[in-house]
Order: sequence, then C-alpha cells, then structure tokens
Amino acid sequence: MNKYTSMQRKEDVVRDWVHYDADGVVLGRLAAEIAKELMGKKKVTYTPHIDGGNFVVVTNMEKIAVTGKKLTDKVYYNHSGFMGGIRERRLEEVLAKNPAEALMMAVKRMLPKNKLGRVQLTRLRVFVGAEHAHTAQKPETKEL
Repeated sequence: MNKYTSMQRKEDVVRDWVHYDADGVVLGRLAAEIAKELMGKKKVTYTPHIDGGNFVVVTNMEKIAVTGKKLTDKVYYNHSGFMGGIRERRLEEVLAKNPAEALMMAVKRMLPKNKLGRVQLTRLRVFVGAEHAHTAQKPETKEL
C-alpha cells in the first residue's frame, strides 16, 4: 500500500448537516446531489466501504420541478407478490399525494443496493413545507 494513501476508519467519521431547498429545483438533479452527500463522495476522506456521509435535510418538496413529460409518462410499479397484484402510479399522482416519497425513491435508487445503502438512506430527512425540525443542528444550506 502506498504510504500517501489513507483509508478512512469508521471511528474517524465526522458527519455534518446539510440543507437543500427544493423550490424550483429539478427532481433528478437534487436526488443526485443528495446521494453524493449521503455516500460521502463530496469529502476528501471518501472510502467506498465506510459509511462516511452527511445528514441531509430537504425542505419545500411541494415546489419541486420536473422536466419534460415525466409527470404523465414516468410510472412507478409495485407488486404485492400475488397474481395480478401489480400496481402502477404516475409521477403526477405520487407528487400530489406525498411529494417526499418521490424524492426518497429517486435517492434510494441512486444509493448502493446493499446494507450500506439502506443505512445511508436513514440519514435523509424530507419535509414538504419550508419548516424543518433540525434547526438545532445548524445545517449548512447549499444551493443547486
């Protein structure tokens, strides 16, 4: 191993709080930035097998933007496991019922598909309105 290369240890992880305002921001671009923050890829100490990411707070989800014809053409599928148990919902319906769910699904699909990705997703906090419950942590506001 090179003497200048260092691997981060889980004992040395420092987590910050980051705030994103989703007002007028495109859904996919916001999800990609959040996934990088949760994985810790924006840090100098990034190590793929160590959970070194930050906490992320997102507000104003009801004002998220979607480009093109995704509102009517993008379809989310769920299956109950029983015959004929497939259910499909358009992005328009998901955003109308629970805008936070659309962002959570987009970020979840950008994270690793293993235990590490499931743990990283627990550090994402999404709020529909402008107020959030994590002001005491003094999150750093980032723009897109």
